[in-house]
Amino acid sequence: MAVPLIQQFRVGSYILKQKLMGRQRYPLVLMLEPLFQCNLACPGCGKIDYPKRILEQRLSKEECLEAVDECGAPMVSIPGGEPLLHKEIDEIVAEIVARKKFVYLCTNALLLKKALKKGTFKPSPYLTFSVHLDGLEEEHDEAVDMKGGFKRAVEAIEMAVEQGFRVTVNATLFNNAEPERVAEFFDYCMTLGAEGITVSPGYAYERAPEQEHFLNRQQTKTIFRDVFRLGKKRERKWVFNQSSLYLDFLAGNQQYECTPWGNPTRNVFGWQKPCYLLGEGYAGSFKELMEDTDWDSYGTGKYEKCANCMVHCGYEPTAVDDTVAHPFKAFLRMVRGVETEKPMVQDLDLSNQRPAKYIFDKQVDAFMNDAHMPDATKRDGEGESAESRVA
Repeated sequence: MAVPLIQQFRVGSYILKQKLMGRQRYPLVLMLEPLFQCNLACPGCGKIDYPKRILEQRLSKEECLEAVDECGAPMVSIPGGEPLLHKEIDEIVAEIVARKKFVYLCTNALLLKKALKKGTFKPSPYLTFSVHLDGLEEEHDEAVDMKGGFKRAVEAIEMAVEQGFRVTVNATLFNNAEPERVAEFFDYCMTLGAEGITVSPGYAYERAPEQEHFLNRQQTKTIFRDVFRLGKKRERKWVFNQSSLYLDFLAGNQQYECTPWGNPTRNVFGWQKPCYLLGEGYAGSFKELMEDTDWDSYGTGKYEKCANCMVHCGYEPTAVDDTVAHPFKAFLRMVRGVETEKPMVQDLDLSNQRPAKYIFDKQVDAFMNDAHMPDATKRDGEGESAESRVA
């Protein structure tokens, strides 16, 4: 596992403290989403389908830091959109690092080399660049709908590593993933000097432009089993920036329910209910989010939109909690690798899940009205090529 000892110790101490205090629900990672705007328009993304006036919105530095302090999680993931488009991102990161929170700055890396050359960020054990690579060059460039995207991301990774930054590769798999090509991609990632790989199946955002490539749960388990089976035959061992039990879960060996409050999300709308992937209302404060959200109505087997989800932001907190409760089990899985031959465990029952509700448009309209924004349904950058959207 690629997570440094200092991070393991601080996060483990935090979890034990929560348990000693008798808290059943507590955050592990704050998903701080300061903007939705991006310089790419990936077909599998459901995060950028907003009117232009919403894409222009930003959380201020003060709002970001207030969320960090209010939430209190030991780790902060900064996704988007593309965070490097935010003019205050360097100050936001520096202030969070000063609080000794572990920051994962998620980026497509198109602007990362420029930032590194300018000295925008300073290396720290508390700062990691989480660079999106969705396969080898052909697969990645297709996934982001931009020729040359892979090469630019790789160059940025190599520059960041050379300058002493912590770097991880963030990869998403869809149902067009070929296990052998994924294995080759993981082999390649190990040559880049990054700490490790964060991998997850894609979530079926209801408004993503392309719906046909999302995985169902059985497909997820089969693909990951096939990939991990190939990994055991590799000379170079793959290193993942994730818990061994979450990886085992992806291969169908653990029956977990998601922990949606483990990775609470703060974005330009407020505190998103119930999780980073699923927006069904917003709270005005973290306290309100934790106390007023009907957590028991969400999750696989409970809600139709959650049926196929096995994404790390929902299930990694569950796996981490299981690791703390059963460290020997997690250690054995880390040493022996993911189980690929025994029968898969029985999955959660979907027969009693409540039907999906589709409220995205109503939420957007309400936000536009509250902010007194003129109607603007056109995507930011619509009609431009992917290359022209890159700053």
